[in-house]
Amino acid sequence: MNTRSVAAHPPADPDQYARSVRRVLWGTLALNIGVCLLKLIVGLWTGSLAIMADAIHSLTDSLNNVMGLVVMRWSAPPPDREHPYGHLKFEAIGALGIAAMLGIACFEVVKPAVMRLIDGDRGHVTMNVTAIGLMGIVLLVNIGVAWFERRAGLRLHSKLLLADAAQTFGDIWITLGVIAGSLGIWLLGWWWLDVVLAIPVAIAVIASGWAVVRSNLPWLLDEAAIAPDEIQQIALSVEGVVDCHAVASRGLVGRQAFVEMHLITTVRDVETSHRMTEEIERLLTERYGPVAATIHVEPERYAENGATAERTVSA
Repeated sequence: MNTRSVAAHPPADPDQYARSVRRVLWGTLALNIGVCLLKLIVGLWTGSLAIMADAIHSLTDSLNNVMGLVVMRWSAPPPDREHPYGHLKFEAIGALGIAAMLGIACFEVVKPAVMRLIDGDRGHVTMNVTAIGLMGIVLLVNIGVAWFERRAGLRLHSKLLLADAAQTFGDIWITLGVIAGSLGIWLLGWWWLDVVLAIPVAIAVIASGWAVVRSNLPWLLDEAAIAPDEIQQIALSVEGVVDCHAVASRGLVGRQAFVEMHLITTVRDVETSHRMTEEIERLLTERYGPVAATIHVEPERYAENGATAERTVSA
């Protein structure tokens, strides 16, 4: 299993984390709305199917930001009686929602393009240098938004921001394809480029959607968050620990991970055993960010009976 390491931990205060993510989402929402409106104006002005499709894709960017703000409202609260492990998976579900919207955008791009190719309809595309220049401005804005949102996502360890940034990066390739098609129409009169370039646009959208799904499935399916042998190594570094087994983990490293294990010790009193488990949890948190550990303490004779690390859960 490849354990995902992180360079820095997000804010320890969940409220601070939620506020930070919301600030990023509000900023990108404003920019995405501006980009969408600009593409829509250029598309209506030139009659370009590719630019109109790109405007629809940018509209999904804005909808994703709105959905992200709603998701953050549900994922930020601390654990409660009904959700003892917290609400963080709401964020992953929101990221999958973004993937679904990518699929919708893909369909909206491909359907009209295929119909034009079948009917041989050249449409009424009138491209000019002003329209291409405006699309160039859109491209620069998309690059800036994607870079900023991805950087913020890595800093805050936000699945939602990283998923949204992945979609915006896909939008960059789409816009590049649209600009290339616009140049072909303007300089060479190749009207069919406006339709044919819908194919790489669809591929870019599908690739972005798959990246979002792939990055969130391990979290939703409770894949091991930390390699069992790494947990075992930390536990064995505490004085008095003989062995540990039945090691399991889940959650998200850097945000909130949950660890379970059976610990064999040489100590016999409850108070000392409790201090050992607290020390293990402290070491895990120090290395991986917030960790909630459930540790079942067993007497030393369990090691003599064969209850050793071969029972450790591995991924």
